[in-house]
Amino acid sequence: MILGLFVGLIFGIAILVVIYLISRKSKKTEPQYVPQEPVTPQQEEIRKTLGEMLKELRTERNMTQEFVAESLGVSRQAVSKWENGSSEPSTSNLVAIAKLYGIEPEELFRKLV
Repeated sequence: MILGLFVGLIFGIAILVVIYLISRKSKKTEPQYVPQEPVTPQQEEIRKTLGEMLKELRTERNMTQEFVAESLGVSRQAVSKWENGSSEPSTSNLVAIAKLYGIEPEELFRKLV
């Protein structure tokens, strides 16, 4: 009788350990939601200003988006997204854009502030 209780206790503990391990594993594999920070109005204004400035500089130099894209080694769609504010060029692309447009990178960055 004591042996039966002991076996039942061990069996119960084993079941609890398995349940714990299964629940722990499922928590690790669940994708976790990482909230994105909301875009502030100031950031949105900077994006618009950057895009407008890039388009203005390009059109002043009578360059097409395709020419700029080929010169920088990016797609024409990337240049379009930069100009309409839906994405921003990387720092290295900003430096390359400034050189392509014949201005100093510092001047480009000063206009953004």
